[in-house]
Amino acid sequence: MYDNRGGHAGVQRPPMTPQPNPLENAFYGAGSGLIRCGLGAYGEKFLGSSSEFMQSNITKYLSNPQYYFQVNDQYVRNKLKVVLFPFLHRGHWTRITEPVGGRLSYKPPIYDINAPDLYIPLMAFGTYVILAGFSFGLLGKFSPEALSLQFTRGLVGWVIQVALLKGMLHSLGGGEAPLLDMVAYGGYAFTGISLAVLSRLWWSYAYYFVLIWMSLWTGVFLLKTMKRVLFTEMRSYEKHSSRQHYLLLFMIIAQFPLFLWLGSVGV
Repeated sequence: MYDNRGGHAGVQRPPMTPQPNPLENAFYGAGSGLIRCGLGAYGEKFLGSSSEFMQSNITKYLSNPQYYFQVNDQYVRNKLKVVLFPFLHRGHWTRITEPVGGRLSYKPPIYDINAPDLYIPLMAFGTYVILAGFSFGLLGKFSPEALSLQFTRGLVGWVIQVALLKGMLHSLGGGEAPLLDMVAYGGYAFTGISLAVLSRLWWSYAYYFVLIWMSLWTGVFLLKTMKRVLFTEMRSYEKHSSRQHYLLLFMIIAQFPLFLWLGSVGV
């Protein structure tokens, strides 16, 4: 922004204090001190990677959980397109690195569409809970207990998704991926689930079509992402392993019952 120095002649103005750039604020758009305090409790011991490649070539970019909230409007729009319509993503799926202090570090989400973030998953989960409340109200079943139960169900589903991703990587010899990476990847499913619940409010018959569509493309998104983690980030995998293909296929299939369970609000 340009600096306006107009005023009366002969009057000296104090030097302008530089204003912080909102894009440099790690919590731009998150807007919650509770999130800041909660994520800080994870600590570095959960955020590192035990793979030799990560330890030797990639710096601990996750030493500060604020990394996951470095987003802007353009990133959010583009990321939602990748999550909901992965077949339209014509670019590469690998993450962008840059030299920092003689080593490589991953660029934050604001500069890399393939980087994981926690802003979209948390906002999608909040939207899911709000839509669940609307659904209960329309069905005449709204109560604090019912909404609390749905909130708990959503958290359990998120944990199941993270456990599924972590277990698959472990079974394929992928080592220990950063926990918050898996939390972010698992939380993207709530974007599709929220759309399915919203479609049910509009037209009940559209719900099943949207549910199947969103679960399929969420599975494709996770497939592309997990293959990238295995092949380029972890550098620990078995080439031409049939077990690898079966586990990746199972991950896609597992999205259907998970979406159906989380999307069945008030049923």
